[in-house]
Amino acid sequence: MRRRRLRTALTGLVLASAALTTLPAAAPAPPAPVGPAAARPAAATDWSTAVVDSTMARYTPSTIGGWSYPVGLYLYGQYLTYRRTHDARYLAYIRSYVDRFVKSDGSIGQSFNSLDSMQAGRLLVILHHETGLDRYREAARKIRDRLDTYPRTADGGFWHADTSSRAHQLWADGVYMVNPFLVEYGEEFGDSAYTDDEAARQLSVYGSHLQVANGLLKHAYDESRSAGWADPQTGLAPEHWCRAVGWYSMALVDVLDALPANQARRPRLLTIFRKLAAGLEKYQDPATGRWFQVMDKGNRSGNWTETSCSSMFTYALSRGARHGYLDPHYAAVAQRGYQGVLAKLSVGSDGRTNLADISIGTNVGDYAYYVARDRATNDFHGLGAFLIMNEQLRGD
Repeated sequence: MRRRRLRTALTGLVLASAALTTLPAAAPAPPAPVGPAAARPAAATDWSTAVVDSTMARYTPSTIGGWSYPVGLYLYGQYLTYRRTHDARYLAYIRSYVDRFVKSDGSIGQSFNSLDSMQAGRLLVILHHETGLDRYREAARKIRDRLDTYPRTADGGFWHADTSSRAHQLWADGVYMVNPFLVEYGEEFGDSAYTDDEAARQLSVYGSHLQVANGLLKHAYDESRSAGWADPQTGLAPEHWCRAVGWYSMALVDVLDALPANQARRPRLLTIFRKLAAGLEKYQDPATGRWFQVMDKGNRSGNWTETSCSSMFTYALSRGARHGYLDPHYAAVAQRGYQGVLAKLSVGSDGRTNLADISIGTNVGDYAYYVARDRATNDFHGLGAFLIMNEQLRGD
């Protein structure tokens, strides 16, 4: 039976315009510190609300950043927290951010010439679902319509971007940027016949190129073999970068949640997921429960466990086990990952949360490039992935 990805958070909720546009400059700080900055969080704390309150205190909807996938990812995690808590401030903040870009007639000043630019489109579907306002439908439809002319590989995979530097390339990152949006758009606006098949097709095409014998995915594939990083025989990038694989794992789960049981491509996606899950279990760091920046080279000098991908894998494995996509034992693998991520969360002297060891945004590269990436604190890649993970596992 079809699972709704955008369940109504509060039946009959109608948001007044004033409440949605008048926000304090900073949200109240989370509770007082629970210990020194390096201390491991206590399990009883609601870490989703603590992270959201801390982030809202650091940024207003106007200062959090432009239209981008890291901000979109974080705000999607904030929405999941809203859906559980019904704290109206959380949804009001999301709408104030989106309304910086969407005019009253639904126009939006984005060309959508890259998959990255489409990820925040999930917020448009969410706001239509919550408010019923047509402006959000019109803005979301611009992404849907752009896909009709968006460039593809010969076997139908969406290019990472419609630019010469990304032509003919499939990056594992890209499947999360567009496919969860697609299935949610289809469900919200009655377009699932197209969107379900397209999303499943994209995951299948990407998986067929990027997944290798160990179950993991290479970061990217170049159909033209012209990129400097592309293997001249296979077209593949040289490494398994953890967040690229994390994006793919979350997209798999989100699309499987939406697909009907009899959808033709579903068995193929389950095969990919189960092979991937076995690889994730194999390469999980036994000492920390997290995963390494270059996933299969944890014993090499300079490699380090990265927080955003560890959150992504934890979410995917937990949800996969809970929904029957994976063997039940993967719930324990996810629990080890969860504890490992929580160990990277602390509370500072200002009472605000800090999430450490998050890789900044990353292109395709070699081992030395990945392990030299900055290890940021409170980067939105990590905060968004943490919230998605925490809302999945906090009750376990």
